[in-house]
Amino acid sequence: MGYTKSFPKTTDKTVYPKWEEISLSEEEEKFEEEKVRKENIILMKQCVEDSKNIFVERELKPYQTDVINVAISLFEKRASHSVYWKEAKAKEKFDEKFKK
Repeated sequence: MGYTKSFPKTTDKTVYPKWEEISLSEEEEKFEEEKVRKENIILMKQCVEDSKNIFVERELKPYQTDVINVAISLFEKRASHSVYWKEAKAKEKFDEKFKK
C-alpha cells in the first residue's frame, strides 16, 4: 500500500472541514524516496566537513570516530525524513486537485 495523507477541505456550507484522502502512486512515492536519499547523502557529506571544521577551529585532535559522531549529530538535526517529502508531495496533489 502506498503513502496516504488526509487534508482538511473547507466549504462555505459548514464550519467543519471535510477530510480528503490523497494517495501517492508507487512511482511518486519511489521518486520522493530517491530524491530524499540523494539529498541526505549530500547533507551527510556536508556534516562530515562541518564536523572536521569544528575540530580544526577548536584546535582539537579528533579521532575519526569523533568526527563521525559529531557529523551524525549534525545530520540528525538537519536531515529531512522521507515522510516530510511524501507529505509535501501529497499536499501538492491536494492543492492541485482542489484549486479554486
